[in-house]
Amino acid sequence: MPIDITRTLWSPQGRILHGADYCPEQWSPDVWREDIALMQQCGVNVVSIGMFAWSFLETDDEKYDFGWFDEVVGLLTRAEISIFMATPSGARPAWLAQRYPEVLRVNKNGQRNGFGFRHNHCMTSPQYRRKVAAINEQLARRYGHLDQVLLWHVSNEYCGECFCDLCKAAFREWLQRRYGSLEALNKAWWTAFWSHVYTDWSQVEPPTPHGEPQLHGLNLDWKRFTTAQTVDFMQAEIAALRLCDQTTPVTTNTMGIFDGVDSSKICAELDVVSWDAYPRWHDDAKDEVLVASRTGFWHDLNRSLGGGKPFLLMESTPSILNWQEVNRPKQPGMHRLSSLQAVAHGADSVQYFQWRASRGGPEKFHGAVVNHGHTANSRVFREVAELGQTLAGLGELSGATTPVEAAIYFDWDNRWAYEDNQSLRNDRKGYIEEIETWYHALWRQSIATDLIVEEAPIDGYKLVIAPLLYMLKDGVAERMTRFVEGGGCLLFTYGSGWVNDSDLIFEGGQLAPLRELLGIRVLETFVHRDHERVAIVPERALSALSGDYASVDLSELIEVEGAEVLARYGSQYFSGTPCLTRNRVGRGAAMYSGCRAEAAFVNDLVADLSESLGLATCWPCALPEGVHARQRVNGDHRYVFLMNFTHHTQAIPLAGQEVASLDGVSVSDESLSLKPLGVTVVKVGHTGEPKPAAAMPRPLVSTKS
Repeated sequence: MPIDITRTLWSPQGRILHGADYCPEQWSPDVWREDIALMQQCGVNVVSIGMFAWSFLETDDEKYDFGWFDEVVGLLTRAEISIFMATPSGARPAWLAQRYPEVLRVNKNGQRNGFGFRHNHCMTSPQYRRKVAAINEQLARRYGHLDQVLLWHVSNEYCGECFCDLCKAAFREWLQRRYGSLEALNKAWWTAFWSHVYTDWSQVEPPTPHGEPQLHGLNLDWKRFTTAQTVDFMQAEIAALRLCDQTTPVTTNTMGIFDGVDSSKICAELDVVSWDAYPRWHDDAKDEVLVASRTGFWHDLNRSLGGGKPFLLMESTPSILNWQEVNRPKQPGMHRLSSLQAVAHGADSVQYFQWRASRGGPEKFHGAVVNHGHTANSRVFREVAELGQTLAGLGELSGATTPVEAAIYFDWDNRWAYEDNQSLRNDRKGYIEEIETWYHALWRQSIATDLIVEEAPIDGYKLVIAPLLYMLKDGVAERMTRFVEGGGCLLFTYGSGWVNDSDLIFEGGQLAPLRELLGIRVLETFVHRDHERVAIVPERALSALSGDYASVDLSELIEVEGAEVLARYGSQYFSGTPCLTRNRVGRGAAMYSGCRAEAAFVNDLVADLSESLGLATCWPCALPEGVHARQRVNGDHRYVFLMNFTHHTQAIPLAGQEVASLDGVSVSDESLSLKPLGVTVVKVGHTGEPKPAAAMPRPLVSTKS
């Protein structure tokens, strides 16, 4: 019988999880005991163990050693520290690669990799799947029944592709299932161009530099296949666990907007979504707010992929990274702010990679809670301990949801196809940047936003924005029309509606399936030189917009077929022609922005739409620039996080609200003060039932017997 997954993960009284990846295989039993004492000092209540321990758990083929691991599990259990039990498939032992060479990947040039690195394994290899299933079953049989084990943490950051003969054969089988016939494949890939017609399945090869790298349908389907093979491998891992443990929830840590695999397909198979967050704080103090917005976008993406349920922040750094171009430590206060930002956007955990810094290896300078030689005497440890105290006081937030009225499309298939196309500005495609621009316009108003794939339902939102929706999949136009007819506002941008899900141009050209909905036709696209600005002049219908607005990079020339013109170009030979339109359909409206507009125009346009649509904000009055509010709702209460991403003190008006601080910040009758990089959590009174998020449905599991 399905239950609420949060009741499986967290105790009834509620708690926010606080912990880290822990690698006891690197240390002696004396260090284990020291570590656990230190964990208790800073409020750690969960650790993830075992993800890189395969060489120690299986020292040779079928020679298992769990004695030391039993001792670690026992120490954690006695200390009342819960466990995320990881499977070790992300890094195989040397003996395994030596005995079964097929488990190592083949690169694009056809060369078998040598042993080393992480994720250097073929996910198609029967031998690798057999060995992974065996170690997973051993782990599940030994530890799956323990109450201390809250969650299976399957593998680590699934990624990568393999070009071995096994993967080529699997790719051809996947294509046969997808298309059914070579005739259908040839049509979908448009192989008549350059005389690429396939006459036998054996002729189909993955895209490689020394073969065919420019057949767009092939490139797209290879990425889809890589995702499908990754998901299938993950499902096989989970199936091995389920032989001995039917009830413990499962997750794997994804990587935000990583484009190597479609995370939406991975998350659809998980009981709870988790991800690893490593934003670039302090690269430029002036851009701190933009980094905050971008990080909120990543958090919201993972919350959305989990159907609106709380997610887990599986990895973050308490201090510094070691793999970025410039690695700057978090300034005082930033660790607390960035961690609570994750909770504000829906995380029910704050976790780190890793607990104790390694003495060797490529990540020995990666930040950790316990760094080299400092134990509990470092600033980092003290800040982690202080955060632990804060999180301990926020237990009533666990399981709280996020009411959402606005959504933005972020779709991996669409991204892959758009970034692969060869046209216009190949030097600056800007897919992620365009989405972030529209997201930031909502974020700066403290409007909660979902990030959705094309398959997601959109009923229930007031505003849906489709930036660069280059690919329009089957049935999406019809769903969008119903949404608008029912009263929703749908806004497309330039570059939308070009191709179907095989990356074939629609018969009739751009926007062919959407012309009736939008009431326009795109005639051509003008490409601008760098630093060239084309004026945008709003019509009177957008009285809230007043400023020096401009289009950059790309401007589409639009012919109106029934739509209302809201803004026109004010320069170049197409001056006076439309650049922003609105078509009223049923009780709603479909809008089209035909240019890559500068942020000022996007910000003011979204502000105008938010007001006209009555989008709910997380705080009832305007906040200073750089201060963001985000709320979570649990029963009759809403919890508002007020976050200051600037480097100066900010006064936050209370607008007559009765609030109670959950973290000790002083609140007057009229305002509260946030110090630089400050954050506070306030509890606001009755709200009624939260509005459910309109995102992808989630699988649930039963409690342990």
